[in-house]
Amino acid sequence: MKTFQEKLETLRPGLIALAGVPFDEYSSFLKGPALAPEKIREAFHSPAGNYYAEGGIKLFPNPQIMDLGDMEIKEYLDIEERINEILLAGANVFSLGGDHSVTYPIIKGHARHYDRLNILQLDAHGDLYEEFDNNRYSHASTFARIMEEGLVQRLIQIGVRTLSEEQRETAKKYGVEIIEMKSWRSDKKLNLSGPLYLSLDLDVLDPAFAPGVGHYEPGGMNTRDLIDLIHRIDVPLIGADIVEYNPNRDFNGMTAAVAARLMKEILTVMLKEVR
Repeated sequence: MKTFQEKLETLRPGLIALAGVPFDEYSSFLKGPALAPEKIREAFHSPAGNYYAEGGIKLFPNPQIMDLGDMEIKEYLDIEERINEILLAGANVFSLGGDHSVTYPIIKGHARHYDRLNILQLDAHGDLYEEFDNNRYSHASTFARIMEEGLVQRLIQIGVRTLSEEQRETAKKYGVEIIEMKSWRSDKKLNLSGPLYLSLDLDVLDPAFAPGVGHYEPGGMNTRDLIDLIHRIDVPLIGADIVEYNPNRDFNGMTAAVAARLMKEILTVMLKEVR
């Protein structure tokens, strides 16, 4: 079986590269998301389902999608270098995390190639703490680092329901656009702009729909609303990640199945950009 690096060398422009990011060292509560990429793939390839997204597109086998497997991570910022290598090959990246801290080096890699990148973050949490548990790179500080370094021009957060005073101040400082869950409606106008990167933390869903996450925050979206939101992305989607799935807290692979379904629908939107 070819390694991640060996597969990376065969990438070509116009492909979407699936890349596992098995990292959870900066989780603040529970470890486990490092196990997620393998489990999401198992759900994707399960004989209990098939490879079709809702729009009728078959995702596997698909000549425009290549699964590179899981990257080897010796140091946190190795993630940035692997992402940069994929983008240098002309491919777009769909990452399977990992805790949400992986999005910071992923975006650093993208910022080398996109001057005016925008992020749509779907999440129960703002992840805007200056530091958490004395760690500036905690999964609770990811978007504080991204905005502090000016890596994107715009950050839109949807589904947040845990904002502290500190995070509200950070959001105000950097002009973060937040649609809190209490204000979300399925027909709410998104006003997105591209190029867009989608960062999907599975805890944006109510834990009734996705119990396999580290931090339960009741009052979230249901799976249908989330899929419909993904379908409404109407600007070029150049990259995405799914993060914070913790197999250790899942029931009967329920959250893995949800993650695999969401992966299919996001890939369908990304394929519109690479065709």
